[in-house]
Amino acid sequence: MLPNSLFQTGASAAEFDDLEQTASFDHPDKPEEACGVFGVYAPDEDVAKLTYFGLYALQHRGQESAGIASFPQDHPPCLHKAMGLVSQVFNETMLNTLVGELAVGHTRYSTTGTSRVVNAQPVLVPTRLGHLALAHNGNLVNTPILREELLRNHHNLVTSTDSELIAFAIAEAVDSGKTWLEAAVTAFKRCQGAFSLVIGTPNGMIGARDPNGIRPLVIGALPKASPSDPTRYALASETCGLDIIGAEYLRDVEPGEVVWITDEGMASFHWVSQPQPKLCIFEMIYFARPDSVMQNESLYTYRMRIGRRLALESPAEADLVIAVPDSGIPAAIGFSQASGIPYAEGLIKNRYVGRTFIQPTQSMREAGIRMKLNPLRDVLQGKRIVLVDDSIVRGTTSRKIVKALRDAGATEVHMRISSPPVTHPCFYGIDTDSQDHLIAATKSVEEIAAQIEVDSLSYLSWAGMLEETRDDSSNFCSACFTGEYPVPISEPLKSAKLLLEKKPISLEAIAAV
Repeated sequence: MLPNSLFQTGASAAEFDDLEQTASFDHPDKPEEACGVFGVYAPDEDVAKLTYFGLYALQHRGQESAGIASFPQDHPPCLHKAMGLVSQVFNETMLNTLVGELAVGHTRYSTTGTSRVVNAQPVLVPTRLGHLALAHNGNLVNTPILREELLRNHHNLVTSTDSELIAFAIAEAVDSGKTWLEAAVTAFKRCQGAFSLVIGTPNGMIGARDPNGIRPLVIGALPKASPSDPTRYALASETCGLDIIGAEYLRDVEPGEVVWITDEGMASFHWVSQPQPKLCIFEMIYFARPDSVMQNESLYTYRMRIGRRLALESPAEADLVIAVPDSGIPAAIGFSQASGIPYAEGLIKNRYVGRTFIQPTQSMREAGIRMKLNPLRDVLQGKRIVLVDDSIVRGTTSRKIVKALRDAGATEVHMRISSPPVTHPCFYGIDTDSQDHLIAATKSVEEIAAQIEVDSLSYLSWAGMLEETRDDSSNFCSACFTGEYPVPISEPLKSAKLLLEKKPISLEAIAAV
């Protein structure tokens, strides 16, 4: 457990040397997950265990580190966070030390800051009203300016994350005399970009989303022992985090909304007058679990529907439809239903590999995808295959998969992608490569097909992707496909990722935006 004194005094980087752990990951050829946040306000419940299971359900959103902070009444908060999966970071003994009336949890994939334990969340920061613990999903685009402002005001920043900046901005406002809610809103108005937040305080729990609601956040109610019992609430990145603890999904936290949960119940208000919803469309396509509910239906249903749309837009003559597991499965089933081509499992995923800190041997690396995916030779032998996946980013893994299918006896491989070509990087909490590493930014569909060595390649249309949401298409961010960013990005910041020849970023240039 990290001692609270480190946070109270503002430890230097050197003081964290013995705590830092670095990890090396074999990044898949996908946009990497954002992060998972969870919080529960439930006096008389085991809030740490509820948070543990909530994070367990959100593990797909981040596998680098995990943490939980709990708030015992009239005592300083308890905190434990470390590198690794939720099941590796916590055990029964550790969870028993995290007592309190509310808890805040986080599972992290780094989109800002390096993979070190000091950057793990929740962020714990002292204030005149007591400590706050903050868990953040998203990414700010004005980080250099906010960091400079906080350093100028003599705050002891100890991490390289934008999440810490939000926490210190709230603390600064609290220390100026504001209440928790007033301070939170003051801080949010200094932040530009994507942020879905769960914040624990000694007096209650805060949930909030940025004015565009780019990253998701939902509210649930825990079951009552009797009708007269007060409602106990949970906040989670996705509804699957509520399902695992038996909480009932109530609604989403709306874009630009703050909810304040205490013993008196839940209060809410909008801290911006005109929110403009822009949910990340990749949450629908890939990031969120298929059993999570968005837009009033499971994402499995949406993904099957875009698979059917893909089959109508880009038919193929083949013997079997197979998916790149697991994320391509619903779309592949939809493609099969619409095309009449039988669906089969052609690739078996080792679902127990997860993220490993142990690097494979050189010969294993040369073997390509076999550690995570293995083809079924007797299914594929002599067959023309439609291979369905949700996206192609760099093309490296796709090429390995296609080669493995051909080595297993497939005579033709026709690849179908249930999203448009990814041509632009994300600045809002998804770790996409800079533009020169995005294969669709520099190559045509025909050139990509040649590079990954498929017989044909087609993507879902941008219009088809949005129309199948059955919602107003303007309510989604699809900047990774169009380059139209809903939150303005400074030219210097964009040039660091968008130009093939990158230029250094100056603080003065970003401040001019």
